[in-house]
Amino acid sequence: STCNVTNITRAAFSAQPAAHDKPLTPGIGLGKTSTGLVGLDVDHDAVPKMITKYKALLDKLAASDMPPTAQYRINVEKIARYRIAAAQENLDDPEKVEELCNCGQVEELVVQADNEMKVMDMYLRNRWWELVKPVDIEYNPSDEDGGHGDVEWGDTPDGEKK
Repeated sequence: STCNVTNITRAAFSAQPAAHDKPLTPGIGLGKTSTGLVGLDVDHDAVPKMITKYKALLDKLAASDMPPTAQYRINVEKIARYRIAAAQENLDDPEKVEELCNCGQVEELVVQADNEMKVMDMYLRNRWWELVKPVDIEYNPSDEDGGHGDVEWGDTPDGEKK
C-alpha cells in the first residue's frame, strides 16, 4: 500500500482555515499573543484552569475544620464561586470573564488562585481564624454629628456646622 504524501501535506498544512475555525482577531481570544505583563505568558487554557483551581480552593475549605462562619472562609467561598460561574458561563470568551471578575486578565486570575491556595495552606496550618475576635461596633446614623462623638470637623463651605 502506498501513501499519498501530497494529499496529506495539503490537508494538514493548508493555509485555509478549517471550516469550524473562526477568524482570529489580533489581541483577542486565540489571537492574543501577549499579556503585556513581564513574566506572564498568554495561556489560551486559562479559563478552564480557573475553574479547576477555584474548585480546588472550595474543596480544601470543605475538607477543613475551619468554621463556616469564619470571615476568611466566607470571602474565599464567595470569590471562588463567582469566578467559577463567570468562567463556566463564558468558556470561549476570556474577555467576558475578565470583565465580570474585574481583577485582571484570565492569566492573572489563575495566578491569584495559586496564590490563594498558598495563603489558605498557611491559614489552615496556623488556625488563624481562632485569633480573630468579634468586635462590637456602635453606629447611630441619626446622631446629629453623624456618630462622630466630640470630634470637630470644622466649618462647611457655607459656614454652617454639621
